[in-house]
Amino acid sequence: MNVELLTAKQAMSRILVAIRPEESPLMAWEMMRRGEVHHLPVVEDGHVLGVLTREDVAASWSGGLEEQSRRQVRGLLGGRRRPRVQPDTSLPEVAAVMLDAGCDALPVVSKEGLIGLITARDVLAAVAGRVRAVDRPGEVVTGMFHLDPILPAGD
Repeated sequence: MNVELLTAKQAMSRILVAIRPEESPLMAWEMMRRGEVHHLPVVEDGHVLGVLTREDVAASWSGGLEEQSRRQVRGLLGGRRRPRVQPDTSLPEVAAVMLDAGCDALPVVSKEGLIGLITARDVLAAVAGRVRAVDRPGEVVTGMFHLDPILPAGD
């Protein structure tokens, strides 16, 4: 298959682990670890607010577990707008947006909201000819885990 004819929808990851903006950085880190993902879309009412990376969470880490459990991942987005692409965006256009934005993951959005995530790894897989035709819709999983941090009792 000609890579230039492939679209974001054909190459994107369809089953996503996502997080709600009111969740904590501690929860985000645990979801990434357990879900074995490096990118975590922040989703509210089906719409993507941004994409957190492991680096974002690690760079913002300060204080202990108690402090991290009281913060919200909404604050880690820093008001920056992350680029996004449409399902019919060509793979060369996806790569250009990633390069221009200096990011390695883009939300794929339709009028219904977030439908997938395309990463640099997905683009490489497509270039290597490892894209499988999939006609099923994507699935965004939020609240995949529920963690209640156990904090030390105060003396």
